[in-house]
Amino acid sequence: MVLDLWWDAAFGGVVGLLLGSFLNVVIYRLPKMMERQWAAELAQLEAEKQGKEPPGDTQAPFNLMTPRSRCPACGHAVQWYENVPVLSYLFLRGRCSACKVRISARYPLVELATGALFFFCIYRWGVTPAGIAWCGFSAALVALALIDWDTTLLPDDITLPLLWAGLLSAAMQWIDVPLHASVVGAAAGYLSLWLVYWGFKLATGKEGMGYGDFKLFAALGAWFGWQALVPIILMSSVIGALVGIAMKIFSSLREGGYIPFGPFLVGAGFTAMVFGPNAILGTVLKLLGL
Repeated sequence: MVLDLWWDAAFGGVVGLLLGSFLNVVIYRLPKMMERQWAAELAQLEAEKQGKEPPGDTQAPFNLMTPRSRCPACGHAVQWYENVPVLSYLFLRGRCSACKVRISARYPLVELATGALFFFCIYRWGVTPAGIAWCGFSAALVALALIDWDTTLLPDDITLPLLWAGLLSAAMQWIDVPLHASVVGAAAGYLSLWLVYWGFKLATGKEGMGYGDFKLFAALGAWFGWQALVPIILMSSVIGALVGIAMKIFSSLREGGYIPFGPFLVGAGFTAMVFGPNAILGTVLKLLGL
């Protein structure tokens, strides 16, 4: 029985490695797809204002499947045997096979992280609806954290399905959260950050966070229930503040001095998944010396 559990978890880890390879594509391409869509909509609005015919889409197809992955330096099309998770990176010694330009180590790290998360989910919940649901939760959070870190965007294409998946999982009793707690958690998560956003904007005239943060927090409320919201927001805020101070000390803040909040919400979400929301509160109190 124990051996079967390990085999199932190992299989989940392999699936996670494969999905991690696809998440690298999502992380890179989805923001660019959104930018192209916004540019097309803006061009259409400008044409309508001027009474002209909207311009046609003359750009080559660009989505999660097309075109094939290529080296950004030389344009070399990545072959299937160069795209095996982790192993291809090691075999190529972290460099493009054509131009020898270094490949970012983040690609195999995303694959390894996703594989480890899938291994954990299947080991803990088994090959069950709960285990599969938490695997999906993990994949979505990995993508959201890195997209937000790179672009300060939290795409609706990920946050909203994550929110509805949490509500559905609660309704189907796949997760240990009553449906009413999930619904209240989603509503309270969104409204709480919405109020903070407007309070900060009215007081300073600046925007302290984006609407994507509201939706991500709402999704975490749906997955963990309203009781987990305070521990999650406390942990993400404390860790975010510590990282921000460290980046300021080492002069690594971006232009404008901002840090995306999504990755810290994601970190708190993973902590809640692995250890439970109550463990988050204890960790935060230790960090604060209380």
